[in-house]
Amino acid sequence: MTHPISYKRHRFPPEIIAHAVWLYFRFPLSLRLVEEMLLERGIVVSYETVRRWALKFGPEYARRLRRKRPSRRDIWHLDEVVITIAGETHWLWRAVDQDGYVLDEIVQARRNTKAAKRLLKRLLKKQGCPPRRMITDKLGSYAAARRQVMPAIEHRQHKGLNNRAENSHLPLRRREQAMQGFRSPGGLQKFVSIFSAVRNLFVPPHSRRSALATHLHRLNAMAEWKSAVSTAA
Repeated sequence: MTHPISYKRHRFPPEIIAHAVWLYFRFPLSLRLVEEMLLERGIVVSYETVRRWALKFGPEYARRLRRKRPSRRDIWHLDEVVITIAGETHWLWRAVDQDGYVLDEIVQARRNTKAAKRLLKRLLKKQGCPPRRMITDKLGSYAAARRQVMPAIEHRQHKGLNNRAENSHLPLRRREQAMQGFRSPGGLQKFVSIFSAVRNLFVPPHSRRSALATHLHRLNAMAEWKSAVSTAA
């Protein structure tokens, strides 16, 4: 049984806290822009308070959001993107499925077989079953890691086939710009775990293109979000 989230010792109503956190993780907004949007609604709160709310409640909200059920028919698209933090190079390794749903992300200091192997092991543990196919670019680390972790799975290496994974980096790039970069690898890891969980909930799968399907999807997503951030009676 999931216990209600406690908002004790917070002077703002839970609805305002949840709305501020939703704005921050759902849209490419800086903390100061969230502060300004709340002020337009007559809510006077500092951007530092919004930051504290995001750090405190964001992880719990993300844990309560329902994950997509894995399937052995899934196709995993894997890719890595470089992110500079405090002048040092780090790599964000990401896996998405055929619908663009983010399966997992890991911030690592290396772009090698060991790092690719860690991603695959985490994916297998989290998903509970291997995919039907794995698609990557031509980085040799993926092929070496697959041979060690799941040698029976079909692996296609072609840059043109992996646009889905490469495009999945774009929303985070926009956030990185709005936030003027990330301060630490741990901070980036925590942020993407919440950011992608919220994005997975609200962004319709690639297979749902009609306006009506998109509208219904977002209505259902909003209902699930409100359930996830619900307060104690």
